[in-house]
Amino acid sequence: MNEKILVVDDDKLVNEFVEETLTRSGYDVTTAMSAEDALELIEIEEFDLILSDVRMPRMDGIELLKRVRKLSPSTVVIMITAFGTVKNAVEAMKIGAFDYILKPFPPDELELNVKRALQLHSLQVENDLLRGEVGRKYSFESIVGKNKVLTDVFDLVRVAADSKATILITGESGTGKELFARAIHYNSPRKAGPFIRVNCASLPENLIESELFGHEKGAFTGAIRQSKGRFELADGGTILLDEISEMPMSLQAKLLRVLQEHEFERVGSGVPIQVDVRVIATTNRHLWTEIREGNFREDLFYRLNVIQIEIPPLRARKDDIHALVSHFIEKYNNENGRTVGKLADNALRTLMAYHWPGNVRELENVIQRGVVTCKGDAITNDDIPSYLSLGESAESGSLRLPMPVSLSELEKVAILEALKFTSGNRTKAADVLGITSRTLRNKLAEYGMKQKEPLVEEEELT
Repeated sequence: MNEKILVVDDDKLVNEFVEETLTRSGYDVTTAMSAEDALELIEIEEFDLILSDVRMPRMDGIELLKRVRKLSPSTVVIMITAFGTVKNAVEAMKIGAFDYILKPFPPDELELNVKRALQLHSLQVENDLLRGEVGRKYSFESIVGKNKVLTDVFDLVRVAADSKATILITGESGTGKELFARAIHYNSPRKAGPFIRVNCASLPENLIESELFGHEKGAFTGAIRQSKGRFELADGGTILLDEISEMPMSLQAKLLRVLQEHEFERVGSGVPIQVDVRVIATTNRHLWTEIREGNFREDLFYRLNVIQIEIPPLRARKDDIHALVSHFIEKYNNENGRTVGKLADNALRTLMAYHWPGNVRELENVIQRGVVTCKGDAITNDDIPSYLSLGESAESGSLRLPMPVSLSELEKVAILEALKFTSGNRTKAADVLGITSRTLRNKLAEYGMKQKEPLVEEEELT
């Protein structure tokens, strides 16, 4: 063991007993006869655990604990107390002490308390490291792109991150809306709190209220125990409502109440629950169109749209493609143990000519495939999907359709052409058509349309 422990007690015999016991257990122990001496040591050395007496002359253990909280927040503190000062020890726990131990204490009790406290310290250190890694992963610097349109977005995102305002992130599928949402959270004052994501499009309509707000035992068939909802779990942090346009109208009014009153009720309960949650919503649809069609509440839109961040499509910042390609080559080289060096010139020309309906996520998938299938040190046209060679016709943004036809026939042809264009990938086809994957599935069922080759299902790009 290398854990470092500081023992603080004005009783020399107590210091010697604790030092001998813990040194024998393998700990690195330092002692101090006063709180003032302890503070001098803490300023020059880092300790995993401090054992401090409550009652000491000049500065007592409670004041020392307060100073330690400021100087070394991750250090775990156990208070040593006599029976008459238990009340003070309990007060210390409210301030932040891990536990207290009553004098006189046997060696095994001391060792057990120290072991439990150091396990907590280890978890705290591990948690801090994980938070640091997550923070680096979702830092603004980790988002690849130097295009002027994107740098303007960065400027707005930085301002939004420091605020408490509700944020609406708009943009096509695959532009990285969730990535920006996470970057906002992990660069905000709420970064130590939870980040909870809800995909409004994937939750069944009969369960979404329970998922968002929780439920009481017996609230409905199958509710065998009380359950917290996503808003309750996100208290003190951020909740991401992904694809908010897919939320049923019946739930939109309840969401509006949360935004206005900062409270909700679990399903089956009439008791309001207060929450402190920052809401970020995303959509790949035009909400004004949804409002006109009666699918989205106008008052909810205004509540969500305090700060709107529009993420540009990849075709609007093609000068970032080269940097993105280099980033994804490095990423998938590391994941797959490959040593692909670059993208061949002919493949780069193909990527630059392509329209990218699936945006950055589609580009990432293409490069991942290229890294895995590449036989040389450079990704060539042979290593990327053949449909990318249709880039020039895709750039025009139109599909060639036979005329004249009825409106329903026109729709059928458009769907088939889009599926053909995307090699049967429903998500990409929906992007080309400007509809959701759910709408596309409904249209296929409505027209009884089937393909000889199985359709490719892909996760919704966000």
